Amino acid sequence: MENVIDIVLVTYRPDGRLLDILRMLHRQKTPPRRVHLINTEKSLFDETLSVLGTDEQKLCRQYPFLDIIHIKRQEFDHAGTRNLGMRRCAGADFVCMMTQDAVPADEMLLSALAGGLSQDEKTAVAYARQLPAENASAAERFSRSFNYPEKSSVKTQKDFERLGIKTYFCSDVCAMYRKRIFDELGGFSEPAIFNEDMVYAGTALQHGYAIRYEAEAGVVHSHNYGAMTQLRRNFDLGVSQADHPEIFQGVKSEGEGARYVRETLAYLRKNGAGREIPVFLYRCAFRLTGYRLGKAYQRLPEFVRLHLTANKEYWKRSGKTVSPGNGKS
Repeated sequence: MENVIDIVLVTYRPDGRLLDILRMLHRQKTPPRRVHLINTEKSLFDETLSVLGTDEQKLCRQYPFLDIIHIKRQEFDHAGTRNLGMRRCAGADFVCMMTQDAVPADEMLLSALAGGLSQDEKTAVAYARQLPAENASAAERFSRSFNYPEKSSVKTQKDFERLGIKTYFCSDVCAMYRKRIFDELGGFSEPAIFNEDMVYAGTALQHGYAIRYEAEAGVVHSHNYGAMTQLRRNFDLGVSQADHPEIFQGVKSEGEGARYVRETLAYLRKNGAGREIPVFLYRCAFRLTGYRLGKAYQRLPEFVRLHLTANKEYWKRSGKTVSPGNGKS
C-alpha cells in the first residue's frame, strides 16, 4: 500500500516560481494527496496572481489538490504556521514542508523523499538536496554543495561527537516528515523566530530517531543575499539557539563556520572567481556579527533587537520586548 503524502507550502509575496512549483508537483510520479498552501496576507497573494495572469479560483480549478489558507502577517510564526498546516494533514503518512522559492528539480522529488523515509521506521524526517539557480554566485554555488553533497546520509545522536552542530542540520525549504513521529513529539516548538527545522531535528535525535539527507531528491533553491539580510538572518538564528539550550547548549557553530569560509575561499580561487572574495568575506563578517549578537540577545535593549531581527512580529507575540536601555527579558 502506497504512503499518503500531503504538502504544506508556506508563502508570502510569492513570485512566478509559485506556478513552477505547482506545475512540478502536479507532474510528480508519486503525486501528493493535498497541497495545503498557507499564505500570509491575502491581498499580496491576489496581487501576485493578477500579475501572473490568474486568480485563486482559477488556480484551484487548475490544481484540484490545492487547499489555500490565508493568515494575517501578525499571525505568522515559523513553527506555528507549519503546525497549522500539519493539523490539516489528517490521514497522511508523510508531510512535505516546502517554501515558495524551492522548485522541484524533477518529477521524482516526492518519490525519493518518501523512499528515503520508508527505509527505516525510525527516520523522523528526510530533507532534500538544494541545487543552485542559474543566477547563483560562485560562492552560493559552493554553499549548496557544502551543505548538500551528492551522497545521501543518515544521522543519529551517536554522530554528534563527530559532526557537532551539523548533526542537527535540516531544512524546511524542502523536508518530508513522518507524521506519526511528528505528532508523538508534539510538532514544532512554538513560537519560533527561525530554525524550527533544526530544533525539531535535534528533539527527534534526542528521542532516539534518525534524520536522513536524501541527495536523490532535489529542489532548485539559492539566494544572493546582501550583507544586512545575512546579518538579520543570522541574528535570528542565534536567537533561536539561545532560546533552545536543551538542543544547542554547549554546541559550537563557529568551527563549522570557519571550515566553510576556508573551503569557500579555496573554491573561489581554484575556479577563477577570486573577484568574489572581498564581498564574500565582507558578508561573512556580517553573518558572524549577527549570529553572536543573536546568541547574546538577552543583553540587548529592545530597539537594538528590533533593528537586527528579520522577524519583528516574533518579538511582539513572544512577549520578549523590553524597555530601551533595560536589556532584560
